Amino acid sequence: MTRVRKAVIPAAGLGTRFLPATKAIPKEMLPIVDVPTLQLIVEEALAAGIEEIVLVTGRGKGTIEDHFDHSYELEHTLRERGKKELYELSERISKMVRLVTVRQKEPLGLGHAVLVARQAVGDEPVAVLLGDDLYDCEGRRPAIGQLIDEFQRLGGDKGVIALMEVPSGQESLYGIAAGQAVAGAPRTLHISEMVEKPAPGTAPSRLAIVGRYVLPAAIWEILAHTKPGKGGEIQLTDALKELAQKGPGCYGLTVDGTRHDAGDKLGYLGANLAWALKRDDLRPGLLALMRRLVDETR
Repeated sequence: MTRVRKAVIPAAGLGTRFLPATKAIPKEMLPIVDVPTLQLIVEEALAAGIEEIVLVTGRGKGTIEDHFDHSYELEHTLRERGKKELYELSERISKMVRLVTVRQKEPLGLGHAVLVARQAVGDEPVAVLLGDDLYDCEGRRPAIGQLIDEFQRLGGDKGVIALMEVPSGQESLYGIAAGQAVAGAPRTLHISEMVEKPAPGTAPSRLAIVGRYVLPAAIWEILAHTKPGKGGEIQLTDALKELAQKGPGCYGLTVDGTRHDAGDKLGYLGANLAWALKRDDLRPGLLALMRRLVDETR
């Protein structure tokens, strides 16, 4: 069975929901406390055993590559000033990952963004992680690792995607999947139907596709022949639907962890609070600050 060695992270979007902050800064570099959102995604992939990251970028995203490269001036200054911990932190980031970048020259959709990484990945299975979705799985297998485990359990030739039940009325904000429960696997769904952002009242379920995918090698040819769909874009959901209905099959997995929507302002604030509360240096002060703010707004 071919092991999942590579991951694709699409990072070519304009980040318009976070303007003006993203006018000159890639949204993927917005921090969760003091760590760029993208670094958390990369760390998740590495913790799951991924060996190489293929980053799909666009114009103005050079600072992402710089973040994972050596910063000789900074590192020299930190050494000279005796700031050993900060120097080691910077050096660790520069050695963290084998990173390949490819350009998505036109905004033709998520399916197209994944497809442009094909040459860098090769015709082998691939993990896909979206930067707007952060998963807190502390003490458990990372979210993408849970999908990789299920992918291998199912034989390594079927897709596995992360699912989450969303409140009624929010289905039109997501790709939605429906199917049948798998005996003996309470968090797994055998998918029979998928639709990208269904019109209100037409969704086949409330199970949304949320930011993590492990896809078999068969997905590449399917994506190559996927026609533009909703919004005139090449939708990854349309390719997954063909994988489910005409290909080797596709399954959904409810991740054992907490998902934060870092592409939404409130979700982004929630992620910052969640990660800050896990830190011994911030938790007491943050709790006191939150109590004071709540008292002041009553």
